[in-house]
Amino acid sequence: MARVVVVGAGLGGLAAAARLATAGHAVTVLEQAPEVGGKLGWFARDGHGFDTGPSLVTLPQVFRDLFAATGAPLDDVLDFVRLDPAVDYRFADGTGLSVPGHLDGVRAALGPEWSALLDRAAEIWRVTEQPFLRSPLQGARTLARLARSVDDVRTVAPWSSLRGMGAAYLTDPHLRMLLDRYATYSGSDPRRAPAALATVPWVEQAFGSWYVRGGLRRLALAVADRAVERGAEIRTSTPVTRVLVEGGRTTGVQLADGERVPADVVVVNADATALYDRLLPRDAPVRRARATLARATPSSSGFVLLLALRGRTPDLAHHTVLFPDDYDAEFDGLFTDPRPLADPTVYISAPDDPATRPDDGESWFVLVNAPRHEPGRGVDWDAPGLADAYADRVLAVLARRGLDVRDRVRWREVRTPADLARATGSVGGSIYGTSSNGARAAFLRPANASPLPGLHLVGGSAHPGGGLPLVALSAEIVAGLVGPA
Repeated sequence: MARVVVVGAGLGGLAAAARLATAGHAVTVLEQAPEVGGKLGWFARDGHGFDTGPSLVTLPQVFRDLFAATGAPLDDVLDFVRLDPAVDYRFADGTGLSVPGHLDGVRAALGPEWSALLDRAAEIWRVTEQPFLRSPLQGARTLARLARSVDDVRTVAPWSSLRGMGAAYLTDPHLRMLLDRYATYSGSDPRRAPAALATVPWVEQAFGSWYVRGGLRRLALAVADRAVERGAEIRTSTPVTRVLVEGGRTTGVQLADGERVPADVVVVNADATALYDRLLPRDAPVRRARATLARATPSSSGFVLLLALRGRTPDLAHHTVLFPDDYDAEFDGLFTDPRPLADPTVYISAPDDPATRPDDGESWFVLVNAPRHEPGRGVDWDAPGLADAYADRVLAVLARRGLDVRDRVRWREVRTPADLARATGSVGGSIYGTSSNGARAAFLRPANASPLPGLHLVGGSAHPGGGLPLVALSAEIVAGLVGPA
């Protein structure tokens, strides 16, 4: 039995704790915030409730596997609801596209070009799921697994971008814009992100878009319960300031109050850049990992409005996306010339769930992509007046695109990239750590096994990437690397 310390109680850390406790290890989870969940957060006031991070679950089988492995069938614990329609898209020219919640309906609604793209994406998924998403990142050996045949390499097309894949299959500019959007699921630019990201719409549309009744925060709470029931201890309001290193391996962590918590294994569910730059001593033997991480492009962040609204909006979907006229201007403002976007894509999550709203109102989670917080080099989201002024701009954009709710707002809560950085420790508020920009980006993402013996990484900034299912898979990979007691 190993003494395991998990730094951070985001979904990845909680899932790792549940699996490792089930495997017989003595597990302690240390979380800086007063509550568990990390980016899978929750805000409530006056009968309105909001998921403040992820608002969509895909690949539900990953979570069924997690709960089965830790001794409680998922359906006994949580109510997963398949969304149909999955999302309502609205374009700048006034046209709309409602995407059904089942694959046959998607093919019928989006047509033969999109169906052909999905067929290609399904083949990429077949080639990459096991050797990449469900296995540790091992440099050249990972590449060798992915390149086991010329046909597989041709299928994945590592030389092609997601934008290039769209150009090869799609003539409808609306469908091309729709495909581009999936790059933002990893905080990336479709002009630079690999064609393999076509698996993201495949996964979403083949396996469904899901909601957890009561809010997605219940998923984090349920995984925390699994960890505790299997013997883990969770300590909140307990920030870790240092990962301890002696004799060339990790020996535990130090807390803000000076307490040292010894460990045989440390699993870090924090931003990888924060780990390598702040938590580890400068002389730790991780120089190559630091250099690799420095070559990666940070992911974008997000600007969030939580809107408590009076009244109900007729025919409003659970998820709505309002596209701009010039999508490339958005990606330029995120990655080329960072600035608050003048005409951003607007995403709205408005669950029709009594747990999230009063009877006479709605609770909207509104998200626009935003460059990360970089005072002195990019956007300083703490600049006086910027947050409120930009919130007003986002509301004006909503109004121009047919959803003017300004006279219905009871109150609003504004969350900037700087707020996200403070709340979660993600550097600059980069939601996914590093982006998928560039053909080699996936291999620049920090591996789950650190070069420092005894130190492992889970969560969205580590392999295999961001998003709820990938975060849960990172915990499965780490549990396999640590092994049973």
